[in-house]
This record gives sequence, structure tokens and C-alpha cells, in this order.
Amino acid sequence: MNPSRRNLLKWLSLAPGLAVAGGVGTAFAAPRFVSKRPPVERRKFTSPAVEALIVATKKKIADPELAWLFENCFPNTLDTTVEVGRLDGFEDTFVVTGDIDAMWLRDSSAQVWPYLPLAAKDEALRKLFRGLIRRQSRCISIDPYANAFLPDPKAKSTLDWAQADDTDMRPGVAERKWEIDSLCYPVRLAHGYWQTTGDREPFDDSWREASKLIVRTFREQQRKDGQGPYHFQRQSPHPSESQFLKGYGNPTRPVGMIHQMFRPSDDATLYPFNIPGNLFAVITLRRLAQMHASLYGDTTFAAECNALADEVANAIEQYGVVKGEQGDYWAYEVDGYGQQLFMDDANVPSLLALPYLECTPRDARYARTRAQVWSTHNPYFFKGKAAEGIGGPHEGLRMIWPMSIMMKAFTTDDVAEIRQCLTWLKTTHAGTGFMHEAFDQDDPATYTRSWFAWANTLFGELIVHLAGTTPDSLRRV
Repeated sequence: MNPSRRNLLKWLSLAPGLAVAGGVGTAFAAPRFVSKRPPVERRKFTSPAVEALIVATKKKIADPELAWLFENCFPNTLDTTVEVGRLDGFEDTFVVTGDIDAMWLRDSSAQVWPYLPLAAKDEALRKLFRGLIRRQSRCISIDPYANAFLPDPKAKSTLDWAQADDTDMRPGVAERKWEIDSLCYPVRLAHGYWQTTGDREPFDDSWREASKLIVRTFREQQRKDGQGPYHFQRQSPHPSESQFLKGYGNPTRPVGMIHQMFRPSDDATLYPFNIPGNLFAVITLRRLAQMHASLYGDTTFAAECNALADEVANAIEQYGVVKGEQGDYWAYEVDGYGQQLFMDDANVPSLLALPYLECTPRDARYARTRAQVWSTHNPYFFKGKAAEGIGGPHEGLRMIWPMSIMMKAFTTDDVAEIRQCLTWLKTTHAGTGFMHEAFDQDDPATYTRSWFAWANTLFGELIVHLAGTTPDSLRRV
């Protein structure tokens, strides 16, 4: 058999999801990538606007495997994780992360975010968003320090690892790790929904009070008058699952920033002033100010939000910037005493993702930060045979998170750089047709979380974004 024929057969035998007509000694039909989506009747939620966007976007993608990945991933949140119904007489939406049967405030907001531009022309989507905004405000009212919640607001945690945590667990809470972004993401979603649709319906007294609770919690965690009420410890062989000093975290000087006990990865902070989280809080407070002034005419509270945003921003500028030989760049965590940790974690908010979340412009400081985090200056930057990217303590060394590769593509206009990111994403899904939490730098077949809806939908969002802003990047990979 000639070498090209042998290589073709080898490729066909290894390529997953391909239906091929013919065989040895017969003519080969063109390979066809078979959809990995659930059958229509088993999908949790269907949006005509989303389906139309999938069809339109696929036409702009030259690479058939990339188009197949997009079709599998973009609707994954709607296909598999959404439960829409009613609770206490109102629309209700509960969104699980995928293979963990609980709703993270961060993940649920991020999972549905890519569908937001379509809500203005799809009433079913508007109901989904209204239901999720209401559910999230209910969750925040239950406990603003919790990161994950249960479908039943009166149930006890069903997560094995969280049931014995030394913290003030409440009914309805699945896990109680205090992360600033857990309160920022619901505001991002609510503000985005309001701006996109003009719909005021979900912003009733319950949402108004929950949003005020967010601001009270931020102020409480400035810790100007003591440690505050939050503490967390867990019996675990993994030190990153618990916090220092009886669960209150390492010492800090109260400089105006907001303390954060866990990163977006759900790993413990080393220094409690996490810079991406605090920058996210600044833009969140600005958004709350705009919404309260416009929706309720509450200029007093709006002024309070803006004043707190100014205070946090000034503290970040003073303590959260590393002075480098080539210019300053953002630190990842600091303590207000002068200690600064430089690294980046793949989970968003991250230093790499700051412009994606509109936390900072793509200015010279961000460019320097971006170059630092995508290099060996970052201890969690990994480069192997399969790809390069950022990971974090959560899954350990060598494990690259596709999310970091996506953020690299989101934060550049360089077509060659984008195409390289798309190539890494296309060649590391290990034949599954979906994105994963993390994969080994040399062996993509070693990966974590086969069902991680946030990563899937984020990949779809990236493709839609590129189709609208950098279409040349999709014409070949």
C-alpha cells in the first residue's frame, strides 16, 4: 500500500465522529463529522435564534472540524444544563455546570452570556434570562458569600466535599467559598440583559435588595473594622481547599481593596487582595450605579456605588501594580503590606481576561501583563507537544485549560495568533467534539471534565466573536 493511502487509512481510523462510506479497495466518500448534540427531543431548551445563528456561523468557517466543534459546543448549555420553570409564581431558570449538579453564580452567568445578543428577538430566551436573573438574586439573598447553590432553596448541600465544611452553611447553599466574582457575574448578566432588551421586568424589589446586599458585602470585606463574619475551613488533603488562620485568610493591611478567600478556580487565595477580582468589582459597582439611577431613580445609592468603586480602584492602583524594568504590569494577588504574587490562573476573571470582562482597556500596561502571563514568568504557564497555555493549582502542573487559549484569542486582533489558538483548540479535544476543563500539555487524551458547559459555550462565543470581528481567522486553520 502506498504511504499516502496508508496515512489516510490511519487518519480515518483515529478520527472520531466520522461516518465514512467505502473501505479498502473502494472509493472513499468525503468524511462527515457527526453531530454530538442530544437528539432534539432530549434537549433541555431550544431557541430558534440560536439555531439560526449556528447555521449562519458555520457557513463562515472553512475548516470542517472547527465547524463541527462549534455546532457541538455553542448550544451545549441550552442542550444539557438548563431547567426552566416557575418558582413562587415567577419565571425560574436553574443552570448546572455540567457534571456537577449545582449552580455556580459565576458559571451560570457565563454559560448563558453568549446567547444574550439574541434575546431581543427571542421571547423564549428572554424568559430564560428573566428566570435566571430572579434565581440569582434569590441565591444572593440566601447567602452573598456562597459560590454555588441547589435547585431547592430549602435543601442541605448534596456535594460530598462541602457537607462538613467549617463555615456558616445555610439551606439552599451547595458550597460556601467566598469569591468576589460570584457577585460580579450576576450583575454583568443583569446589566447586559437590561442594556440588550430594555426589559425592566426582572428588576423588582427582590433584585434591588439583592444588589444592595452585594455592595454591603463588598464593604464588609474591606475589613476596615475587623475580620468580618466570613470564615471557611475544609478537611481535605489539598491545602488549596481551605484557608489560613482559622479560615479568615492571611494577614492584610486594610487599604480599601476587597478581601477574597477563594479564586475563580475555587482554590484558596494566597494573599487576600486578588487583583482580577477587585478590578471586576470596580466595573460591577459602576454598572450597579447606572442601573439604580436609571431603574429606580436612586441617585444616592448610585453615588455610594461610584464612591466605593473609586476607593477600590485607587487602592488597586497603589498596591496592585508591579514595577518592572520594562514598565509596570498587574499583580495577581497582594496583601497591602508590600507582598505581591505574580502568576495567572486560567479561570476567569484572570489577568489575561481583563479586557474580555471590560475590567481594563487593552492598553500598554495590559499588553505587558499579557506578555508576562503567557510566558515562563507565570509558574502556571505550560508549553508542551500538544499546545501551550495557562493552568492553575486546581488541576496541577502540566495541565492546560482551553479557557486560557480562548482568552488569548479574545484579546488579540492578530490573525496569525488567533489561528494558532484555534489550531490548539481543534487538536486537543481528544476526539470528543467538546472542550474540557484541562488537558495534559503533551497528551490531550489525559483531560479533566468531559462535560464542562462553560468551556463549551465560551468556545462557541469565541467563534461567533471572530466571525464578526476577524473573519479571516476562520477561513483557514
